[in-house]
Amino acid sequence: MKQFNLALILLVTLAWAGCKVSKNVPLPDAVPEAFRSTAPGDSASIGAIPLRSFINDPALLQLIDTALINNYDMQMALQHIDAAEVLFKQAKQGYLPELKLQVSANTSRPSDNSLNGFTLNQFLGTSHIEDYSAALSAVWEADIWGKIRSRKAAALAGFLQTAEARKAVQTHLVAQVAQGYYNLLMLDAQLEIARKNLMLSESTLRMIQLQSTAGQVTSLAVQQAEVQRLTASQLIPQLEEQIILQENALNVLIGTMPKTINRKSRLEEMVIPDELHAGFPSTLLSRRPDIKSAELALNVANAKVGEAQASFYPSLVITAGGGINALKASNWFNIPASLFGLVAGGITQPVFQRGQLKANLELAKIEREKTVIAFRQSVLNAVGEVSDELTKVEKLKAQYHAAAERSRVLETASSNANLLFNRGMANYLEVITAQGNLLQSELQLATIKTRQLNAVVELYRSLGGGWN
Repeated sequence: MKQFNLALILLVTLAWAGCKVSKNVPLPDAVPEAFRSTAPGDSASIGAIPLRSFINDPALLQLIDTALINNYDMQMALQHIDAAEVLFKQAKQGYLPELKLQVSANTSRPSDNSLNGFTLNQFLGTSHIEDYSAALSAVWEADIWGKIRSRKAAALAGFLQTAEARKAVQTHLVAQVAQGYYNLLMLDAQLEIARKNLMLSESTLRMIQLQSTAGQVTSLAVQQAEVQRLTASQLIPQLEEQIILQENALNVLIGTMPKTINRKSRLEEMVIPDELHAGFPSTLLSRRPDIKSAELALNVANAKVGEAQASFYPSLVITAGGGINALKASNWFNIPASLFGLVAGGITQPVFQRGQLKANLELAKIEREKTVIAFRQSVLNAVGEVSDELTKVEKLKAQYHAAAERSRVLETASSNANLLFNRGMANYLEVITAQGNLLQSELQLATIKTRQLNAVVELYRSLGGGWN
């Protein structure tokens, strides 16, 4: 009869082990059918393109590789992953019994006038007693209500969260390095423009000085040309300063000491794809590391609610132990006479902690609701970022075409102004104005080209690209 009762208890225990005391909250549906300014049928996404296929500049790829190794944020993210992996492995041990090995040897001498001392002297003929023991004990908690399973699920989701956090750091790092590199190319181009304009201004100044000597123009014309030359001259050290500062910023990103950044590419050689597909917004749920991290946070919250709910129910703990024990060291390993063993089982039911457990459950549910809100916010931010970058790419393309045409017209106008001035058919103000407008137009054209490149990189990052 006792064996039948024990078997019945085990069957009920196994049946309860498959029960779940908490129902998980599913992911909320929070994505639109299409991004703003894109067609609903646009299924391709540049976010799925591998990094080395999306970026093909060798110098930039080398900077990115160096950053992924040396950048301190990346190193910190890897340390977080290692720590989370240790915690996950620890949580996996929850299903295993807790084993302890204890070896002890002790002796005690009671008072001769005490009951124990009198008994020892009367029956054993000794004034002290010895005890030698070696035992292995095991304690195992049956996961009836899924408490241990919830802890393991939370640890696994936490570990995966750190992996997604590393991906998020990498995507931002790749974008920052690429944008810093493109800004450096822009400054190189603007420095070349400023030097070319300085040479043109000096040539114009010499012509006006000759005409002033011949009495054809006044000293005011010479002063205006000198101001034009000084303006171009002032721009050169300003751009050289910005180049060094940008190089220093890039070196900090890639984790190296300040030095010159090697680069052979030119800004005008950078190609911007004609079509940049964003795909469906739903793909962000699987590609964006921050959204995946928010999803895993919900898994953690669900697991913690399950663990808090399971704390209301009884815990079944089984204890077993065995070993060898003897009163004399000479008999310690006398087997089987020195063998002993024990097994026990107990059920623990919280009684007076119900208020505290209920508060813990309510807090876990509130935290879960907060993760749902955070998930929706992360999706909203991601969709907004993609929409912003799509708008930038589209509008900057139109701006670049207009700025390029303006620069072409101003270059022709500046050339014509110089020819007409040499023939006495234009005054010096027209020449200076044409040269100043050309300088500003070419500088602006380089800025717009760089903004285009940066917008493409940000679109790639916002679509979840850069970590693969």
